[in-house]
Amino acid sequence: MGIKNFAELIEQSSHRGERKRVAVVGAEDSHALEAVLLAQNNNIVTPLLVGNRTAIIECLRKLGHSLQEVIIIDSPGSEESAQIAVQLIASGQADFIMKGKIGTPQLMKVMLQKENKLRTDRIMSHIAFVEVPTYHKLFAVSDVALNPYPSLEHKKQIIENAVAAMKKMGIVMPKVAVMSSAEDINPRVPESVEASKLKEMWQAGQIADCIIEGPISYDLAVSKEACEIKNYCSPVAGDVDLMIVPNITAGNLLAKALMYSAGFKSAGFVVGAKVPIALSSRSATAEEKYMALVLAASSC
Repeated sequence: MGIKNFAELIEQSSHRGERKRVAVVGAEDSHALEAVLLAQNNNIVTPLLVGNRTAIIECLRKLGHSLQEVIIIDSPGSEESAQIAVQLIASGQADFIMKGKIGTPQLMKVMLQKENKLRTDRIMSHIAFVEVPTYHKLFAVSDVALNPYPSLEHKKQIIENAVAAMKKMGIVMPKVAVMSSAEDINPRVPESVEASKLKEMWQAGQIADCIIEGPISYDLAVSKEACEIKNYCSPVAGDVDLMIVPNITAGNLLAKALMYSAGFKSAGFVVGAKVPIALSSRSATAEEKYMALVLAASSC
């Protein structure tokens, strides 16, 4: 069963009865602060604000927020803030991490360091959830931000990362579409060949807790009408929960085209680490960062 929209996800998260503790790296970011304070007010998170104390206090004052309701951990710089967040995770004082005023490469460099012990036996990957008014539930797209040209094995791990996170969010047996330009296997289109191999892995029991179809085109993944016209039959067709894109360019273009040209809502976070990492672009609004925060908290 899927989640209808972001509003339903927020409602579920606010009634879980357990706030997740989030370490905000570079909390002197007004949009990140606005997002985390809203999540705190909605009983979703308890924030640990890591960064320049003076700048954080100034941002809080501009937002009209009481300093008594937050925990601030002073840090001299961005990399130090990331290291402090890792230490908060290691000591059990935080449940997940959120990106604030720090570059994604700089944050991920710290997250990927072996000595910080955030890595698992799978690669880290990014999953973005999209709310489309013409579609009956939220669906996810992966990977749109971290892995430029994932190998077949890496795509398998990207699926496993996403499925594990979605399961924690209450999405049981997600329907996975491995995307290509068409539903036919074409040796001249490597994405279609890899999609077919991933489906074979699933059929052989090498990928669990989901249903995989591929290769499959976007129209068949989201439209029952298109499936009827093309006489295409699959349990995933017209009811997709997760799209696996060929590469970061395809995924990024898809997600941003839906957001900026079609006005759809989208937010995402990093999976495959020991804890979720709420990761939004520098241009993301407070609302987008809030939704990334809710998604990450829901997958803890």
